[in-house]
Amino acid sequence: MRMSHKVIDCLANVHFGETENQPTFMTKVRDDYFKGPQSMYAPIDLAELLDEMDTHGVHRAILMDSLAKPSVTARKFVEAHPERFALAMGGVDLLRPMPSLRELAAVARDLPVAYAVVGPSFWGDGQYPPSDAVYYPLYTKCAELELPLCVNTGIPGPPIPGEVQNPIHLDRVCVRFPELKLCMIHGADPWWDIAIRMLIKYQNLRLMTSAWSPKRLPESLLHFMRTRGKDKIIFASDFPVLRMHRVVPEALALDLPPDVLDNYLYHNAAGFFFGESREGER
Repeated sequence: MRMSHKVIDCLANVHFGETENQPTFMTKVRDDYFKGPQSMYAPIDLAELLDEMDTHGVHRAILMDSLAKPSVTARKFVEAHPERFALAMGGVDLLRPMPSLRELAAVARDLPVAYAVVGPSFWGDGQYPPSDAVYYPLYTKCAELELPLCVNTGIPGPPIPGEVQNPIHLDRVCVRFPELKLCMIHGADPWWDIAIRMLIKYQNLRLMTSAWSPKRLPESLLHFMRTRGKDKIIFASDFPVLRMHRVVPEALALDLPPDVLDNYLYHNAAGFFFGESREGER
């Protein structure tokens, strides 16, 4: 059965299968945190992915990539179907940023990059919160390129320090970089209320529910979506950690008005990441 709703899946991973032996922390995430199947890190077949997308109304998916270790699979998928896929570009070296930022600008010019991404807990044993100056070159470059930047928030799945991913650390960032299009990703647990207050406070800030089962989203976030946050919350799966065939039906079952649901699944991402109006025009 084909879904009638239009969906943009704003975070999908097709690069896992490129690594024959996953790092220990990745296998712990699969086995201990998500209780996922062994196939979670298997190579992704393009035809099967497109079929899952078509079945669940996913018109476009944003695939994780990296400057430090480019994903052959992600770039192959984008080249084969540029109308269906875009890239999320990580791998900026925060401590020696200039070569990475030059490369980011070049890649964003040559490939369909929807956003850049950084995970604070994954840098320097989690000693650099997003308010630290090591991020400022990245913020400046993304603002200059008008390229959205996604920042991991909430306690991370891997067994690494998580305090730096408290959304409060983005408070100073939003004050100092109002031109930067900024999105919290992977939810904000256990700091949902802080994230919501931040979303109310700052016009340039969004939140993506990647890696969160929609049926597990807190009522406080759903209330915000129904009221002041209709244009603030963005859908994503974190495929294949959570498959589209699970999270899209769960999202459709949420107690949300039709216009709020359409915004969540499609319009908020189309506007924030792709510059599209409600009519699909730039």
